[in-house]
Amino acid sequence: MIFDVSALENQSKYRLLNGGITPRPIAWISTRSKKGVDNLAPYSFFTVASCNPPVLLYTQVTPRSGLDKDTLKNLVETGECVVNIVNTDLLEKMNITSANLQIDESEFDFANVEGCASHKVTPKSVNGSPIRYECTLREVIPVSNLPTGGTIVLLDVNYIYVRNDLVENDNINQQLIDSVGKMGGDHFSLTSKTVELNRP
Repeated sequence: MIFDVSALENQSKYRLLNGGITPRPIAWISTRSKKGVDNLAPYSFFTVASCNPPVLLYTQVTPRSGLDKDTLKNLVETGECVVNIVNTDLLEKMNITSANLQIDESEFDFANVEGCASHKVTPKSVNGSPIRYECTLREVIPVSNLPTGGTIVLLDVNYIYVRNDLVENDNINQQLIDSVGKMGGDHFSLTSKTVELNRP
């Protein structure tokens, strides 16, 4: 079946992209507002943009309201965040933090997520997250402000926390992370089984 994108409604385009490009890693991003409110929200349009310099990339899909989400508002105002990696122990609480709260409400409190002080940045980290990237805002690139459009956000990585038991010979033992990926709709993927293939 071929879909002509020019003939599709916004939600149809969203479902075909969101349901086909899977699984996607999840950036569980914590920020703090200028008023001191701790925000925490998951983003599954997320990847590494560069290793030298180390830069992460996530996309805010434009809400139907056309207004930026609290994460991006806080980032623009303060320039700091933490990208927390999600494992199966954190999956349910991460999902709860996707709720649409008022800007003066904290998802840490709403979802009963245990926070801890970050190494250098002001926003809290998720205490149980196995890997955390402390970042500063590099650039915001608007793609489209239409509903389901997107804004690309580039983050400079300044400090990386890796849980001690995950580090082996300066590498991360990915089997022990127990990462969670986002599928389409309300589905998630687990990494209980992986396959290793030598590159040719």
